[in-house]
Amino acid sequence: MVFQKVNTLKLVFNLALALTSFALCLFVVEYSFSLSASTRSYLNYFYGVILLIGVGSSVLRFIKNKDRFKINAILFDLVFVLLAFFTIYVFNFYDSSGYAFFRHHIWLKLMLVFMFIRESAEARLNYKKIPLNPAQLFIFSFIVIIFVGAFLLTLPNATYKGISFIDALFTSTSAVCVTGLSVVDPGTYFTRFGHTIIMVLIQIGGLGILTFASFFSNFFKQGSSYQNQLVFSDITSSKTLEGVFSTIRNIVYITFIIEGIVATIIYNSLNDKLFSSVFDKVYFSIFHAVSSFCNAGFSTLSNQLYDVNYKFNYPLQLAVIFGFVMGGLGFPIISNMTKYIKYKIFYVLGLRSKDKIYKPWLLNLDSRLNIITTSLITTVAFICFLVFEYYNTLSEHQLFGKLVTALFGATTPRTAGFNSIDMTALTLPSIMLTLLLMWIGASPQSTGGGIKTSVFAIATLNILSLAKGKSKIEIFRREISDLSVRRSFAVMALSLIAIGFGVILMSFFNPEIGLLKIAFECFSAYGTVGLSLNVTPILSDPSRLVIIALMFLGRISMLTLVIAVFIKIKEKNYRYPVEETFIN
Repeated sequence: MVFQKVNTLKLVFNLALALTSFALCLFVVEYSFSLSASTRSYLNYFYGVILLIGVGSSVLRFIKNKDRFKINAILFDLVFVLLAFFTIYVFNFYDSSGYAFFRHHIWLKLMLVFMFIRESAEARLNYKKIPLNPAQLFIFSFIVIIFVGAFLLTLPNATYKGISFIDALFTSTSAVCVTGLSVVDPGTYFTRFGHTIIMVLIQIGGLGILTFASFFSNFFKQGSSYQNQLVFSDITSSKTLEGVFSTIRNIVYITFIIEGIVATIIYNSLNDKLFSSVFDKVYFSIFHAVSSFCNAGFSTLSNQLYDVNYKFNYPLQLAVIFGFVMGGLGFPIISNMTKYIKYKIFYVLGLRSKDKIYKPWLLNLDSRLNIITTSLITTVAFICFLVFEYYNTLSEHQLFGKLVTALFGATTPRTAGFNSIDMTALTLPSIMLTLLLMWIGASPQSTGGGIKTSVFAIATLNILSLAKGKSKIEIFRREISDLSVRRSFAVMALSLIAIGFGVILMSFFNPEIGLLKIAFECFSAYGTVGLSLNVTPILSDPSRLVIIALMFLGRISMLTLVIAVFIKIKEKNYRYPVEETFIN
C-alpha cells in the first residue's frame, strides 16, 4: 500500500509538471498565431483545469513533506493556492466591472508560469550524471537557449514582416550573449511579443539558465547533493562549497533589486505624452532596466537613447548608466560592497562593540582591485571623451548635458552597448579609445564581457613589477598568485587571437567595408558591447556568422572553451630544471 501511495503521488507530481510544460508550449502557439475568440476561450478553460491540478499537487506535496518543508516553500505554496482560487473564481464566475482588471487572461498565464517554476523545481537533477564537465555544461546551456530563442523569433507574431533564420539566430545570440548588435532594427522590426522574447533571452543570458534552475531548486528544498554543489562551485567560482547556493541567491536577489530600482527611476523620468498607456510606459521601463543591468544594449527605440525624444532626458541616461555600471561590477563585488557598507554603518553608529566587529579586510582583494581599476578607467575615459567630443557630438548639449553624455560615452563601451550620440560622427581618437574600452570590458562574474578589469589590472601590475625588478606582483599587502597571472595573460592572448581571426575573415567576406569599421565590429562583438559604426545591417551572411561566433566566444570566454575542449591531466610529482628564454 505504501508503495502504491508513493507511486500515486509521484504520478500526480509528474502529471502537473507535464501539463504545465504543455501549457507553456500552448502559450507560444497562442501568441504566435492569430486564433479565434472561441479557441482562446477554450484554451483559457483548459488553463484553469491545469491550474486546479497544480493546486492539488501543492496540497499533496505539503501533506507528504510537512515534516521537512522549508518556510519558503510553505509561503510560496500558500500564496499560490490562494491566488489560483481567486484567479479561477474571478475569471469564470465574477462578471463585475470592478474586477475587470483581474479578468484578463494574462493572470491565468502568470499563475501557470508560477506553477511551472514550482513543479520543475521539484525535479531531482543530478548534474554529475550528465556526461559534461562544468565548462561544457555552461557552454551547452547557452547553445540550447540561443537556438530556442532563434526558433521563437521566427514565429509569425514575433515580427511584423517575418525574419530569416540566420537573422533570428543573430538576434538571439546577441540577446543571450548580452551584446546588442542587430542586423535589423529591434525597435520597429519586432512586435511586443518579439520584444518580450528578446527581454527574456537577455535576462537568461545575463544570469545563465543554470543559475535560475539552481536558485529555484534550492529555494524550495532543504539542500542539494554534494555532486551538484561541486558543479555549481565551478560555474559560480565560489570559493567554498557551503557558499555555492548563497552566492546564487545573492546573484538573483541583486539582479531583481537593482533592475527594480532602475525601472522605477526610468518610469519617473519619462514623459507620459510619449506613451499611449501606463502599461506601455511600464513595459518600456522594465525592458530598458533589464537590458541595462544585463549590459545588453537592446532598446525598443530605433535610435536607442539618441532618439530625439530621449537624448536630452538626462535622468533616464543616469538611470541606465547606474544599471549597466552595477551590472558590470559583478555580483561578488556588489555583495562584498553591501557587507562593507553595512559594517561601516554599524561601526560608525556604534551599534556593536568595536573590538568585535573590526574587520580590516572585509572589502576583499578582488573588490579593491576591480573597483579601483574601474574608477580609474572611467575617469580617464570620461576626461578623454569630454575633450575629444566637446565641440563635436557633445556640441548640442549644455554643460550638464555634456557631462552626462560624456560619462555615458565613457562607460557604455565597457560592454553596455547603449548609445546616446551618433556613433558614426565620433572623432578618430574617440573611436580608438572606444576600441580599448570594449576590449577591457567589465569586471569578473558580471553581466558584461571583455577581458575583464582584473585581467587588465594584473597585466599592468606585472609590467610595473618587471620594470622595478621584482619577481612577484604585490598589491594591498597581498601577492597575486602565479595561476591568476597565467590565466590573465591566457585570456588576453586568446581574445586577440579570436578577434584577429574575426577581422581576417570579415575582411575577406566584406572587403568593401574598411578595416577600421570591421575591427570596431569585431571588438564590439567579442566584448559583448553592441556598439557599431552602422555596418551590422549590411554584413553578408558569412560575416554575420563570424559575428555570431565572436559574440558567443566573448560571452563564454575563449579560455572556458579551451578548458571545455581539452581533457585535464593529473600533475606528476616532479619538476624539470628551470631555464629562461629570450623575450626581447
